[in-house]
Amino acid sequence: MAPTSSPTWAPTPTSPSSAPATRWRSPGSPVRRSCCPAGRHALVPAAPTSTRSRPHCEIADVSPAFAPPHLSPHLRPFARCDPVTTERHTMNQRPLPRSRRPLSRRQLFLRAGALGAGGLSLPALLAACGGDDDGGAATTAPGTTPGTDAPPANGGGDELFFENWTAYIDPTEDGEIGTVDRFIADTGIQLRYSEAINSNNEYFARIQPVLGRGERIDPDIIAPTGWMAGRLIDLGWCDPLPLDQIPNAANLVEGLRNPTWDPTGEFSLPWQAGFAGIAYNMDITGRELTSIDDLFDPEFAGQIGINTEMRDTIGLIAMSLGIDIETLSSFDDAAPAFERLEAAKDAGQIRRFHGNDYFDDLTNGNFAACIGWSGDVAQLALDNPAVRFAFPESGGTSWADTMLMPKGAINRDAAATWMNYVYDPEQAAQITAWVGYVSPVEGVRDALVEIDPELAENPLVFPDDATVAATQSFASLSEDVEAEYDREFSRIIGA
Repeated sequence: MAPTSSPTWAPTPTSPSSAPATRWRSPGSPVRRSCCPAGRHALVPAAPTSTRSRPHCEIADVSPAFAPPHLSPHLRPFARCDPVTTERHTMNQRPLPRSRRPLSRRQLFLRAGALGAGGLSLPALLAACGGDDDGGAATTAPGTTPGTDAPPANGGGDELFFENWTAYIDPTEDGEIGTVDRFIADTGIQLRYSEAINSNNEYFARIQPVLGRGERIDPDIIAPTGWMAGRLIDLGWCDPLPLDQIPNAANLVEGLRNPTWDPTGEFSLPWQAGFAGIAYNMDITGRELTSIDDLFDPEFAGQIGINTEMRDTIGLIAMSLGIDIETLSSFDDAAPAFERLEAAKDAGQIRRFHGNDYFDDLTNGNFAACIGWSGDVAQLALDNPAVRFAFPESGGTSWADTMLMPKGAINRDAAATWMNYVYDPEQAAQITAWVGYVSPVEGVRDALVEIDPELAENPLVFPDDATVAATQSFASLSEDVEAEYDREFSRIIGA
């Protein structure tokens, strides 16, 4: 059962003027998630262009749970607990800086987010966004290199191509070297990093024709959400990970081992996990939003955005109707949620359906509210403190994004080196401190405690019992039931 009220916290708000004035995007430019949520999932000097790059890598724009009394098997390990001492397999022994360096705007937010009346409001949290300087555009079209049954390659240790969601890794800024540049310097591998994913279904439509012909796509690593990862694995479109070259995989938190989308744990490692809820613009709504019912309020007719990630949208609506989304097994179980969504569309309540491309509409007031992801909305609040995020009173949804190697990936050795690198707790802590999502790497909290004790206590980064109790994970559906969900959802949204 979903909780009847949202968890609340009461940090002290930070004045917008207290944060540094520079960041990657201008108010009118798209935000990106570097190197995230599901169709999902901070800051650097301002750049007026819509794309950016850092040395030796490419960054490209694409405009694109837990339910008490039990916990979701996917996010159970993220519930806060006493520190646990674990053996760590580290490839880079350089420690994180322990001195108190100036706080980034992301850290300022994570300390000082304001609370809405009925949900967790994030008026200054920074979602992950990569890059470190102005740059030209980089294309991210899927690869079309033909292959015979896309046989896996064994070498490829000098370069790497990773396609990820936008705003999903720490950049190089303020004298601090970001993970991509640090990886390049430490390993000599030239990493091409692209923000190519706007939504899972949209990305699948791009790669399906190529992988379906038995050919390979260009990236060596891709980052679909867990349920889409499961589809790609079931289709035979992924190569097993060279786990013998990734000793730091031992640092994967227990609850994300052998997940439903990858029962043997051979094909994927989680990248980050996070939450979906209500994103809204306080300047337009004039009040705090606390319920999914607010998205259907005629007061906001024509000003609502609905996410094209079926599991988040139908999940949140279903939870608002008292449906347990972790036990769904037939279409009829969630039919009322589909009916409510279609009725809202027919009534003109919905301005448009969106993937990861809702940022501008939310900040400029085209959307009064939409279904969004916690980290994304937090970053938007840097330019517009009126932008807020809240867990609905009926609960939010939780998800995990993954790292997969598509069939025939050329640079297997480099991919293994990257995964091993970001699964070092100290390296993972750098990413976590910037993106504000839940890390799948054991030991990250301990690393953060040493350099930023307040961040290590943030319930969005290390969910406490209240956060855990306010979220659920969408059930794993049988193939025929999932197809029925997808058909009906696609019909309603016009996909």
